[in-house]
Amino acid sequence: MPDPTDSTPREHQEELNVLMVRRREELEELKKLGIEPFPPSYERKDFSREILQSFSDDAPQRNVSVAGRIMTIRRMGKASFCHIQDSQGRIQIYLKKDDLGSVYDTFRLMDIGDIIGVKGFVFRTKMGEISVHARELTLLAKSLRPLPVAKEKTDEQGNKIVYDPFSDKELRYRQRYVDLIVNPEVQEVFVKRAAIIRTIRRFLDDQNYLEVETPVLQSLYGGASARPFVTHHNTLDIDLYLRIADELYLKRLIVGGFDGVYEIAKDFRNEGMDRTHNPEFTMLELYVAYRDYQWMMELTEELIARVCIAVNGDLVLPSARKPIDMRRPWKRMTMFGAIKEFTGMDLRGKSEQELRAAAKTLHVELDPSAGVGAIIDDIFSTRVEPHLINPTFITDYPREMSPLAKKHRSEAGIVERFELIINGQEICNAFSELNDPLDQRQRFEDQARLRARGDEEAQVLDEDFLRALEYGMPPTAGMGIGIDRLTMLMAGKESIRDVIFFPQLKPERSS
Repeated sequence: MPDPTDSTPREHQEELNVLMVRRREELEELKKLGIEPFPPSYERKDFSREILQSFSDDAPQRNVSVAGRIMTIRRMGKASFCHIQDSQGRIQIYLKKDDLGSVYDTFRLMDIGDIIGVKGFVFRTKMGEISVHARELTLLAKSLRPLPVAKEKTDEQGNKIVYDPFSDKELRYRQRYVDLIVNPEVQEVFVKRAAIIRTIRRFLDDQNYLEVETPVLQSLYGGASARPFVTHHNTLDIDLYLRIADELYLKRLIVGGFDGVYEIAKDFRNEGMDRTHNPEFTMLELYVAYRDYQWMMELTEELIARVCIAVNGDLVLPSARKPIDMRRPWKRMTMFGAIKEFTGMDLRGKSEQELRAAAKTLHVELDPSAGVGAIIDDIFSTRVEPHLINPTFITDYPREMSPLAKKHRSEAGIVERFELIINGQEICNAFSELNDPLDQRQRFEDQARLRARGDEEAQVLDEDFLRALEYGMPPTAGMGIGIDRLTMLMAGKESIRDVIFFPQLKPERSS
C-alpha cells in the first residue's frame, strides 16, 4: 500500500510495501478469529523498571499485569520470547503454548511494533534474565507499519555492533513518534524540559509572582526586534500578528498594579532558522515592580542555578567543548569591555561609519540597513559570544540596541540591560524597564526611522502602550529566558530541534 508522502528511501519502498500488505492481511485474519485488534482499554498495573528493580529470587512469586510495544521476537515452536517496551524501559515476556492454549497460536499474527498486554508472574530464566511468564495475552493495537528497528550483533570481543539505526536527523525530527519508540533515550531530553519548566514555575510562585496569560493574536506586535507572522481575522476583517514577545502586555499589568507577573508562553518570529532558532519557541518573561536590572541579575543566578540542580543534580554541566561551571557568582562584563577584550577594539562612541569599518576589519558581515545598534550586536555575536562558555552577564548596552530599556543612571549613551551568555549563546535578556513615556516615544520614533531605512525587524510604535506608561509605571525590572535554549544547555544538546518535540521543517516531498 504505497504512501506518496513517505520519506523512506526509494530502494526500501518495495520491501516496506510488501510488509505493510502482510500486516493488513494479519489484521484481517485476527478479525476473522474474533480478536479485536484495537480494544478500548487494558488494566495495566505494573511497569518494567519497577519489576526489574524489585525482583528477588528469594521472594514469593509475584503476579503482574504489564503492557507495551513489542520490540523483539524470538519464536521457538511451542514457546516464544519477546521484549516489550513501556514508558519506563523494556522487559522480556515468555510465552508458552501449554499455558496460553489457542491464544498462543495468534501470536504468529503479531509483529514487532504491536502493542500487547500480558498478565502472568515474574521469574528468572535459565539464562538469568528477569522476565514475565505469560498466563494471559491480549493484543491492544496492531501496528500496520514496520518500525525501523536497529539490528544488534555482538562480535567475538564482546563489542555490540548496531546496524541500520534510525539516525537520520531530519527523519527523526519529522517522525518524532518513531524516534521516541526506537531511540527511547530521546525521552530523557523532554523529561528534563518538563522539569525545567516545573522548577521555574515553582520558584516564581514561591516569590508570590502571578502567572498570567496575554494575547497570542495581536493587532500590533512589539516587545522585540523581529519580523512577525501575519494572519487575517475574517469577522473583523483585519490583519493580526502572532506575538513576537509578551513584554508590552505584561508591563501594562504592572501599570495596572500587579507587583510581579510572569508568563511561560509560545512566541513566533518570522526569521531565519538555524541550530539556535526555530520560528515557534517558548519564552519565560518576568516583570517585577520597584526593582532594577542589578537585582534581576541576582534573581536570574539563583533561578538558573536551582534549575541546574533540579535537572542534573550538579552545578557543573558536561559539554561537547568543555565542562560548564555554573557555580556562583557568575562573571560580569560590560558589552564594550567584552568587545575590547576579545577584539582589541574600543567601539564606544564610534559613528556608524567607524563601526562599519571596524566590522569589515573583523570580517563581520552586515546588512546594508543595519544601524549603530545592529552593527554592534553583529560584532558582539560573531566575535565575542562564542568565547563565553561559563555563565557571563554582559551588561550596559548601547542605547541604540535597546529601545525598551531605561537610560543608565550614570553613563551617557548606555542603558541598564544585561544578557546572560552560556556556552556561546544568549540564554537570558533583561532590563531596568523604561518607564518614561516621553523617552519611550522618542525611542519608538528612532525605530521608525530604522524601518524607513529597510530594517524590517525594527520595533513599531504602540500608542496604547505609550498611553499606559502615561498613567505611570513604577520602576520595574524585566527579564526573558529562552526555555528551548535553556533546555539545550541542561540536556547537552547542540541543536534547538533536539529539544522541541515537533520542530518546523520543510514539507515532505510528494514523489
